[in-house]
Amino acid sequence: MKTIAQIAAELQGYDPQALPAEGVLDFLARLVTPLRESQSFALFEALGKVLAHDVISPLNVPPHDNSAMDGYAFDGRQLQPGKALQLRVVGTAFAGKAWAGKAGIGECVKIMTGAIMPAGFDTVVPQEMVSFADGNSDLIVMAPGLLAAGDNRRLRGEDVAMGHPALRRGQMITPARLGLAASLGLDTLPCFRTLRVAYFSTGDEILSLGQSPREGAIYDSNRYTVFGLLRRLGCEVIDMGVVKDNPGDLEAAFRRAAAQADAIITSGGVSVGEADYTKAMMKKLGDVAFWRIAMRPGRPMAVGRIAASPGAELGAVLFGLPGNPVAVMVTFLAFVRPALLQMMGCTDKAAPLLKAHSQEALRKKAGRTEYQRGWVSCAADGSLQVRTTGNQGSGVLSSMTEANGLIVLHHGQGHVAAGDLVDVMMFDGAI
Repeated sequence: MKTIAQIAAELQGYDPQALPAEGVLDFLARLVTPLRESQSFALFEALGKVLAHDVISPLNVPPHDNSAMDGYAFDGRQLQPGKALQLRVVGTAFAGKAWAGKAGIGECVKIMTGAIMPAGFDTVVPQEMVSFADGNSDLIVMAPGLLAAGDNRRLRGEDVAMGHPALRRGQMITPARLGLAASLGLDTLPCFRTLRVAYFSTGDEILSLGQSPREGAIYDSNRYTVFGLLRRLGCEVIDMGVVKDNPGDLEAAFRRAAAQADAIITSGGVSVGEADYTKAMMKKLGDVAFWRIAMRPGRPMAVGRIAASPGAELGAVLFGLPGNPVAVMVTFLAFVRPALLQMMGCTDKAAPLLKAHSQEALRKKAGRTEYQRGWVSCAADGSLQVRTTGNQGSGVLSSMTEANGLIVLHHGQGHVAAGDLVDVMMFDGAI
């Protein structure tokens, strides 16, 4: 396990007082390590888990050549350019069992979607593409140029071939992957265990729900946004409430969190000028770095590892986030989420960035990464467009509720003119 100092020494130009967003991701990728423990999960319990091993298909999907359409199966070699084709219907093939008859040149079999292709037949004409000769339903006619040999046939093993990987280690189990596993006849999947994350808010000014309002105090929103972010990610969440700015309470909370969680998330207490209790306790209990990130919102952040007891090995990974609600969400999405996914063993860690045309001019200071809340929609020509959701202050949580993504203005980027392309990180799929 590398120390903070060892990781810092590996990073060219590392400056904890002016760390670019890209440097944060590079640092965290070196700090965290994937889980090793795995177990078999029943299929209905595997959603959101991460595969610990490749899944090799025990069979072919589909198990036989079959029809992709309701129509008529025939030998595609009979198709000739510029010529209509007339075929006699000699039977009907239904899904679920093989047609037992025989057919050859000049003949076809009425076939249902999913039915096994009769021997010697490789092409299906959809039923809506045929007419009947002289009103005879046993004699079909198709116009020239409608089909090529092999059309509308699903090949044996074209979805998944027996003996080949169907799912890969590090993939998160999505609804589609659940369905694919079921199509292989599998009722369990080998996945890494669920990541355990403890979280709490800090500060004497923070009220828990149910407490009476008082002057200078605010209700804690961060615990609920962090809870939602972690649950969407599939983590086991350990809510430790609000911890006051008291050294004894803070030490007990950190020790308790480190004893039962793989990662710890706190909000508040890491900014310059705030009470030093949280930062001092982080230093006392672990190997922790304190950053000023070149970003907006969310400049202050702490990362490291915390020990569960005095003299114990450093274990739980710590993410000390700012106290402002929007800054908490932005730093989670930009940095914590990819790190937690790496800890979960997931190979797909970064939310994809899409391109959208800004509907307004955006002021941007070069030398920092800015994450502005935006609403992405489709323009009349089908391209993506984005507008901001108003006040971009780091404490304006309502601006996040009006957004469906973040406008990501990169470190070296300057002002944006209306119509310019910008990167956007969509919430759907991330939160």
